[in-house]
Amino acid sequence: MLMIKAVIRPEKSGEILAELSEAGFPAVTKIDVVGRGKQRGVKVGNVVYDEIPKEMLIMVVDDEHKDDVISIISRKGKTGQAGAFGDGKIFVSPVLEAYTISSGTKGL
Repeated sequence: MLMIKAVIRPEKSGEILAELSEAGFPAVTKIDVVGRGKQRGVKVGNVVYDEIPKEMLIMVVDDEHKDDVISIISRKGKTGQAGAFGDGKIFVSPVLEAYTISSGTKGL
């Protein structure tokens, strides 16, 4: 199992979630977050905005579905043909175990 965390532009969230659900990946946790990437925020005049609103999508998938999920998030999260700074990041981490709280069953 793998945990996929994607930090994305808020305006791309609906499109990404719809595509994930349609592809058979409806289980997603969405969190409003703020932060900045390598570009160190946005400078407008003399003001630097270093807490840019983003959304984080978190999901756990079987290893064989990793590429499908990453492809959907990358394709739907990109702005324009080539993308742009601030489109986001995707992080993949191993998950050793998962349990359903209500039943205590192990696995997804």
